[in-house]
Amino acid sequence: MTTLHIVDDDEAIRDALGWLFQSRNVPVSGWPSAEAFLEAWRPDTAGCLLLDIRMEGMSGLELFDRLLAKGCRMPVIFLTGHGDVPIAVGALKKGARDFVEKPFNDNELVDRVIDALAADAEQREREAGQAGLAARLGTLTQRERQVMELVVAGRLNKVIADELGISMRTVEVHRSHVFEKMRVKTAVELARLLTGAS
Repeated sequence: MTTLHIVDDDEAIRDALGWLFQSRNVPVSGWPSAEAFLEAWRPDTAGCLLLDIRMEGMSGLELFDRLLAKGCRMPVIFLTGHGDVPIAVGALKKGARDFVEKPFNDNELVDRVIDALAADAEQREREAGQAGLAARLGTLTQRERQVMELVVAGRLNKVIADELGISMRTVEVHRSHVFEKMRVKTAVELARLLTGAS
């Protein structure tokens, strides 16, 4: 499981939330300010951000805006006071995952965070798979790509040879290289792999 990052300038709340999530086996990292988290944040920082809207210095909303500008896609859940609900709704429209109004139900908050952590892990896994596929596609020569496209379109080797003006044996060699580079054994597997990527 990835990490929950709690950003709250109130040490007592940060500690209480840390204890709550650790009691449910959720890894936690506490941050005393938006500035501290922003300084430590990297594009590969995984997990979920539990963010208090109102803090001394940089507000939670300002941190959220700065992270968005940096391309952060980590799920963000805002903790809000009663008067902050309109602000939180605005954050949802910008892409925040959720907001929880204080006082909150402990179990409901933990469940929302666990769902957000799972969503982040799934998204990162999907992105890694797409990056791996893109890397494999990048190893294909132009002719191998042409053969691959025709194989996926369901054309037989003889038809591919005629369309590309090459011998059937050359098509078989290119087809074999495509399957090897794409790490598949059949045209059906190749089609599934490419369909899943789009």
